[in-house]
Amino acid sequence: MLDVAVIEEPAAAEASLDPTRSRILAALAEPGSAAMLAGRLGLPRQKVNYHLKELERHDLVELAEERRKGNVTERVYRATAASYVISPSALAAVRPDPSRSPDQLSARWLLALGARLVQEVGALLTGAARARQRVATFGVDAEVRFASAADRTAFAEELAQAVTGLVSRYHDEFAPGGRSHRVVVGLHQIPAERPGTEATPEQASDARQENPR
Repeated sequence: MLDVAVIEEPAAAEASLDPTRSRILAALAEPGSAAMLAGRLGLPRQKVNYHLKELERHDLVELAEERRKGNVTERVYRATAASYVISPSALAAVRPDPSRSPDQLSARWLLALGARLVQEVGALLTGAARARQRVATFGVDAEVRFASAADRTAFAEELAQAVTGLVSRYHDEFAPGGRSHRVVVGLHQIPAERPGTEATPEQASDARQENPR
């Protein structure tokens, strides 16, 4: 079972988003038959069987084993991954395009960058799996708490300068056999854990700056 699988086909994305099939995928973190799943989820076995066939058709679940019980063969399934990510390529006609309106201070542009990241890395994972190879990647995840909006702005400026300097130092446009890589650095506030949480004074100030009356 993979840690994360990327869904690139529209039909597979549609299948995974069905509420019942989503519950079945979650339940199949541990292998189970239609009868076992029906008991776990409180659903009719016939209905579970139907959804399992659809999920198997889109490679979201796979046959783990077959067990012989008397005259009956029980098919045991498992999810193909512990979790799934839907690539923007599944919505090719309306997927975000970061080149449309690049703006370092736009949350929507950051979202478009993230969508492109999912799409490109997903494509790399799919190709690498077919070739039985690994994908060379690198990621940094950090959390920083700013005392003020001014500190956040200063941090962003220094970060941009540092990344620009590194890119200039190592980028070689004409390197024989060189491979182009994408560098994406994002900075965003961590969303409140509970919906309806009141905005902090800084959040309210940021909102007024972004949406002046």
